[in-house]
Amino acid sequence: MTESHAFCQSLRAQAGEEELLDQARDHAREYLRGVRERRVFPADDELARLAELVSDLPEDPTDPVRLLDMLQGIGSPATVAQTGGRYFGFVNGGCLPAALAAKWLADAWDQNAALYVMSPIASVLETVCEKWLVQLLRLPEETAAGFVGGTTTATLCGLAAGRDELLRRAGWEAGDRGLFGAPEIRVLIGDQAHASVLKCLALLGLGRERVIKVPTDDQGRMSAEALPRMDDRTLLILQAGNVGSGAFDPFAAIIPRAREAGAWVHVDGAFGLWASASPRLRHLTEGAELADSWSADAHKTLNAPYDNGIVFCRSREALVAAMRASGSYIVYSEKRDGMVYAPDMSRRARGVELWATLLSLGTAGAAALVEELCGNARLFAEGLSREGFTIRNQVVFNQVLAACETPDLTSATLANVQRSGECWCGGTTWNNDPAIRISVCSFMTTAEDVRRSIRAFVAARGAARA
Repeated sequence: MTESHAFCQSLRAQAGEEELLDQARDHAREYLRGVRERRVFPADDELARLAELVSDLPEDPTDPVRLLDMLQGIGSPATVAQTGGRYFGFVNGGCLPAALAAKWLADAWDQNAALYVMSPIASVLETVCEKWLVQLLRLPEETAAGFVGGTTTATLCGLAAGRDELLRRAGWEAGDRGLFGAPEIRVLIGDQAHASVLKCLALLGLGRERVIKVPTDDQGRMSAEALPRMDDRTLLILQAGNVGSGAFDPFAAIIPRAREAGAWVHVDGAFGLWASASPRLRHLTEGAELADSWSADAHKTLNAPYDNGIVFCRSREALVAAMRASGSYIVYSEKRDGMVYAPDMSRRARGVELWATLLSLGTAGAAALVEELCGNARLFAEGLSREGFTIRNQVVFNQVLAACETPDLTSATLANVQRSGECWCGGTTWNNDPAIRISVCSFMTTAEDVRRSIRAFVAARGAARA
């Protein structure tokens, strides 16, 4: 037996070792049992230990048991406790139990979801998820969905479909001919559009600086009155959920005008589009269903595991045309081939845990989850207000912007909150002044978590004053 054959034989033996999987399960259980009470952000000594993982790649193989112990002993303490109840940064959601368990199983399957012939189960579950999501978000029945890593990629797909369709109507096939010499596309965005939108426009050759920025009000909502004239070469980008205030653009006042002009409308709904799942909150997205494409993150408000972005497109043909690929080795089928709705070809079957997320919630559970997050955001705002903090936004969804008496005190208080380990949230600039940005996104957050975090805010402000 050759040395290389012996080595691969040992790897094949490891693939069936239950002890290794049991070890991973035990480490995961230990982490989950303690995540609610651990520091939300790692302590300095825990961060310092990460240096132990930095080395040259060894020549000899490492024992998998030792490898997992290293991850548990060094890696776990250096994680941010996003799956606990007191993480309020960057609109990062939690991870529902059923979804996590389904992801573990799907990781064992290790399916490539590019084509039906590669994974029938991945194809079927994506088909089901598309139907369920369109119904849950009250989108047009004919809407197609593509499953990608996050909203940035989803927005890229939606804007690519819109760009190509507008040019196709003008007699130009961008996919074949490129953009050199193409008719000009006008891009309209709000002056508080998310950074990911500008990134996508740059990647698509539409540019960051040549866009027309439409004024917004004091909550970040696009002004319908200030919207310039639109035509059939206009790409209009609206948002469901301002990343700072949580505010929603006035879709019902804007989108009918855009459709009449022949413009393509995309709605960036990373966390806010999920308001449509709640009978109490769907007034916030009224009119958004009239758009041509939408982007959302299930790993935000819906609490699916990370890497669950979705692009929706009213025209299935437009999305497929923008994402198309061909090759003699590609075996398309009459079933759903996931790669025709997304940029990547080889990709994991993320639809498995999304299916588990949706099935474990149902429509009633999805509504309850969204409403609970928004209720806790209001509880946060009310509690901080009673303690003398200023709430800078109208709390319409799950975002809260808080500030102290002075900009310097606000910045110092935020720094103390982040160092405390009690909770974690980020900062932003709102109307030219610093603000503390609180995003309530996890199903694990309780009213006591909110009260405990408010106490941490008060203590942090007291330390800053001292």
